[in-house]
Amino acid sequence: MTLKLRAGVYTTETEYGIALLDEDRDQYWTLNPTGAVVVRALLDGKGAAEAVRELTAEYEVDADSAGRDVRELIGDLRAAGLVEEDTRRDVRGRSS
Repeated sequence: MTLKLRAGVYTTETEYGIALLDEDRDQYWTLNPTGAVVVRALLDGKGAAEAVRELTAEYEVDADSAGRDVRELIGDLRAAGLVEEDTRRDVRGRSS
């Protein structure tokens, strides 16, 4: 499963991490540096497992905790309507 931003949602880098801007709803969310690592990985076409690996490589966090955090963040992004599945990619992560 790979994710993409819903139309009308944009990212911007901040000094602290990353912000997601939803122009349609006139809202924004700020993510701390660990959340930014996860979002960047997901938007680069990587799956949750790869996001966990990137998180554990960059920060002192165990894989189980990182996995829970990644799943929770994905759930929060979906619940907020910021992301959707990227159906343009095949099972190997390549664009079609």
